[in-house]
Amino acid sequence: MTTLPAASDRRIANPPPINNLPHILLFLVLPLCAGAHDIPNDVTVQMFLKPEGQHLNLLVRVPLRAVRDIVFPERGPGYLDIARTEPLLPDACTQWLSDFIELYEDQTRLPNKPRVAAARISLESDKSFESYEQAAAHITGPSLPADTNVVWNQTLLDVWFDYPIRSDRSAFAIHPELGRLGLRVVTALRFLPPGGAVRAFEFTGDPGLVRLDPRWHQAAIRFVHQGFLHILDGTDHLLFLLCLVIPFRSFRALVPVVTSFTVAHSITLIASAYDLGPGALWFPPLIETLIAVSIVYMALENIVGGASLHRRWMIAFGFGLVHGFGFSFALRQTLQFAGSHLLASLLSFNVGVELGQLLVLLVLIPLLELCFRFVVAERMGTIILSALVAHTGWHWMLDRADRLSRYHFQWPVWTAAVVVSAMRWAMVAAILAAAVWLVRRRKTAP
Repeated sequence: MTTLPAASDRRIANPPPINNLPHILLFLVLPLCAGAHDIPNDVTVQMFLKPEGQHLNLLVRVPLRAVRDIVFPERGPGYLDIARTEPLLPDACTQWLSDFIELYEDQTRLPNKPRVAAARISLESDKSFESYEQAAAHITGPSLPADTNVVWNQTLLDVWFDYPIRSDRSAFAIHPELGRLGLRVVTALRFLPPGGAVRAFEFTGDPGLVRLDPRWHQAAIRFVHQGFLHILDGTDHLLFLLCLVIPFRSFRALVPVVTSFTVAHSITLIASAYDLGPGALWFPPLIETLIAVSIVYMALENIVGGASLHRRWMIAFGFGLVHGFGFSFALRQTLQFAGSHLLASLLSFNVGVELGQLLVLLVLIPLLELCFRFVVAERMGTIILSALVAHTGWHWMLDRADRLSRYHFQWPVWTAAVVVSAMRWAMVAAILAAAVWLVRRRKTAP
């Protein structure tokens, strides 16, 4: 990371104080002149968070149009009066930003009324938020000339919040509740710990509490919870589990089958997280299509009566490899919350998925037993339920195959990197085949 000259460093480390006297009369009078502004559709918030000594510096940039319920002074034919607007900014920043940003040092919440070290209006063309040093120098630099001709909703609001902290080596967390700024709010946050690499985050809406440098157990708890909820929210994965359960309805017999499914999708999920999977645009729709194919196949096998517990765990393992890639697509946006504990987070996610699947078994098995005992005969019920699942999976398969057909498949150029990747997957396939053969031989041995 580049550093500024000594004079600039002194200016950034000790930002000039702002006269933070409330402008009550302006806030009371100006809204009477016009109605509230419309809620913007898309708002992008940029943040830098850097602990330094006993100060936590939070630099924020938002479009001024997201700060509503305030009618900013104008001059001439609708131009923003910058000289009369800037005294309003500290209170506006507190009411619209810091009041809705929760910051924590270790387990202690920092005050939500931090000192506004600097605030200013910027043009949309300004690029100073590309780095922390540039953003800090820009916010504390000279204001826009008072005669700048710009409309208020084509400007940016930049602010520097200063929070008192005990140490810059503490563990920090943030909960930005900035959804009120627009219909869709995307927050790009960069955390600059002392002596460490920059950690970049991007989330839409309210992400909840985000630990900026989580311990391994904190990351594990988050991803166990996420995996548990993901399997309960995934309709296609639930239908696949239903097809596994229908013919057997024995918890003891199904646990190995579901576990083989979990082991399989863990392999491809971890491989995808480490960029070992294909990165082509056609790959995600291909996986989604194959997931629908797996549902249709399992349902048809139940209908024709060809399901056996010995074959079922191997089929679940094979289709689990496909479903693992599907899990990875949903997990990509949240791996940013893993910190430096990627593998622990992936394993924790799979633990959460396994717990969710076991919960599904605990619910489905008694319900199916009651249904087949009091509502419909077992064989007829198996055919009816499997037919309904096959009908749903068939339509999914056709829709997803149609989307897949819109992509132009192109064979990769056989470069050294592609050959190495192919060899890795060939080794994985060989190891998996050997493992399946050994398990099958052991089961068939007298």
